[in-house]
Amino acid sequence: MLLEILTPERKLYTGEVYGIQLPGVDGSFEVLDRHAPLIAALGKGRMKVLKDKSHSELYTIEGGFVEVLNNKATVLVEGATTV
Repeated sequence: MLLEILTPERKLYTGEVYGIQLPGVDGSFEVLDRHAPLIAALGKGRMKVLKDKSHSELYTIEGGFVEVLNNKATVLVEGATTV
């Protein structure tokens, strides 16, 4: 699926990924390839970008939202840093 990670200042990431693990306000959850449409609020915590089944990147986020639609995930966050 296509992933975009956006902050108010810039685009942090754009690319094809296997999935993402996100810190939701009610607990962590995972979005994988071909996930059903979804909009969810995100809390502070770690976001894990699963590039494939053996490679990943970690980000610390300050909260925001995620939208999943048509095999594209858009993550809008107030702030993010790589770990």
